[in-house]
Amino acid sequence: MAEDELNELRGMTVELAAAYVSNTNVRLDPEDFQKLIRDTFATLSPLTTAQTEQEPAESITPKTKAEIRKSITPDTLISFEDGRPYKTLKRHLTVRGLSPVEYREKHGLPADYPMVAPNYSAARSQMAKNLGLGQKGRRAKVSAKPKSR
Repeated sequence: MAEDELNELRGMTVELAAAYVSNTNVRLDPEDFQKLIRDTFATLSPLTTAQTEQEPAESITPKTKAEIRKSITPDTLISFEDGRPYKTLKRHLTVRGLSPVEYREKHGLPADYPMVAPNYSAARSQMAKNLGLGQKGRRAKVSAKPKSR
């Protein structure tokens, strides 16, 4: 077990023991407290070593330029995680526990790889412009006559 893992394990042991002592109505003798720490450490040790042994090394497979081009269509982006089309990737990536930066790194994508489909982005931009957003003191463009009272 590496020194960093050992220190992390010790920290978790202390946190758990402190939480138990602060939230219990049972008063512990010093010997019982030492036993609690030993037992907690002994319980956590195999869990952390098993976890590090089971973690597979993530193979980074950079995508080719052709694959990247094919994944960006006007209306959707094809996810490299599950191969399904999405208008926006952010929510899809969040569900999978990835940030956009992590997704780009994992699949070897360029930093300017879009997270929103081009047509969807353009439609949202046009809608914001029609509402007059981003312009100080300007009103929204009115497409119909206002109702008279």
